[in-house]
Amino acid sequence: MRVLGIETSCDETGVAIYDTELGLMAHQLYSQAKMHADYGGVVPELASRDHIKKTLPLINAALEEAKTAPERIDAVAFTAGPGLMGALLVGATIGRTLAYAWQVPAVEVHHMEGHLLAPMLEPNPPEFPFVALLVSGGHTQLISVEGLGHYILLGESIDDAAGEAFDKTAKLLGLDYPGGPLLSKLAQSGTPNAFKFPRPMIDKPGLDFSFSGLKTAAANAVKANQNHLTQEITDQIKSDIAFAFQEAVIDTLFIKCQRALKQTGFKRLVIAGGVSANNALRKKFNGLLKQNIQVFYPRTEFCTDNGAMIAYAGWRRLTLGARAPLAIKTRPRWPLTDI
Repeated sequence: MRVLGIETSCDETGVAIYDTELGLMAHQLYSQAKMHADYGGVVPELASRDHIKKTLPLINAALEEAKTAPERIDAVAFTAGPGLMGALLVGATIGRTLAYAWQVPAVEVHHMEGHLLAPMLEPNPPEFPFVALLVSGGHTQLISVEGLGHYILLGESIDDAAGEAFDKTAKLLGLDYPGGPLLSKLAQSGTPNAFKFPRPMIDKPGLDFSFSGLKTAAANAVKANQNHLTQEITDQIKSDIAFAFQEAVIDTLFIKCQRALKQTGFKRLVIAGGVSANNALRKKFNGLLKQNIQVFYPRTEFCTDNGAMIAYAGWRRLTLGARAPLAIKTRPRWPLTDI
């Protein structure tokens, strides 16, 4: 089976073609980050308009990259949620229309299930069951994954997602949008123990997260170290704050994942979503290998939103008999456990 996948949930337009025998045949991605940087964050209306401009050209580019034709596509998968309503509607409308025109099945894909299954595209994919840490700009969740579609929410952020906290703290440090990767780069020059930030909620039972207080701690550190005349801080202090913030986030995620693995008894951990590309995070979590825990990540280019994970997840959903109705329905809010 050959599946065309379309991802337009936020500020990346992704199109890919996955073949069950040949693997990933094409992967096209366009990021709107430069456009939204002028506004310090994603502007939904601009995102939707840009998806309208980019989706069809990327589909043509993917068909050309795969050296295939529409007649060889067996199904079309598209992100139906969660995400920005306008952005989702672009991909869903195009995807459902193409499936109707090509007379092939269409399938709605949950964006976070796409992230959860992204490591399955790697040469050494994880086997079920496993614990999944989904960590991105919009979500921080721990999921018990017993099989495809068998998901139990173990814990989630009660306020800011980890990626959102990264971006907001980066803005406090004067970094451009998207700030998460820039903060991580800045942290490489930081001095260990120059600042000590809290590890939120690790002393409380359960597997929920909270990152708003950590962001506040970083804001207080910035304010306390500003020059009283210029209201600026030195580059080294910025690096030290970035280091301490990143370390606190990673430690918190690590401690909660250890608890989830102990609670479930599973020996496999999947980490996916934009923050999973963080090198410091991967270095920390690779230490679980000493505890006989296998850790799986998507390749870096599949950590952020992309069409490959949607095409793959679409195929897996098709094997379960999923089919999208003719009526186009998108879900800006869609709990993973509801699919």
